[in-house]
Amino acid sequence: MWFLRRMLRIPWTTKKTNERVLNEATNKRRSLVRTIRKRQATFLGHVMRRGKLEHLVTTGKLGGKRSRRRQREKIMDGLATWIGAGKVLDTLAAVKDRDLWRDMIANAYKQGT
Repeated sequence: MWFLRRMLRIPWTTKKTNERVLNEATNKRRSLVRTIRKRQATFLGHVMRRGKLEHLVTTGKLGGKRSRRRQREKIMDGLATWIGAGKVLDTLAAVKDRDLWRDMIANAYKQGT
């Protein structure tokens, strides 16, 4: 619990229960995750509209063999589920229209994680 108090900069002289500290910490984490997702989505829109090497890397369409072990989760899969588009192809189609993309990000940010 001491590390949460230190992260939130709560002095040791303040009389706060551990429950209150935990509630504050969970609220901070949720807002942090939402902010990170929003920034990832805006950067993704920027990269996809540009259509250069970064586009190939984020979509995962590079040549070569896949490894035999469990596949890593792609950035596109996580953002597609957060935005609520369902499929990655729907997300890629929405990126082309800047106004639609901004609306999708705003709606996902309002709904939370």
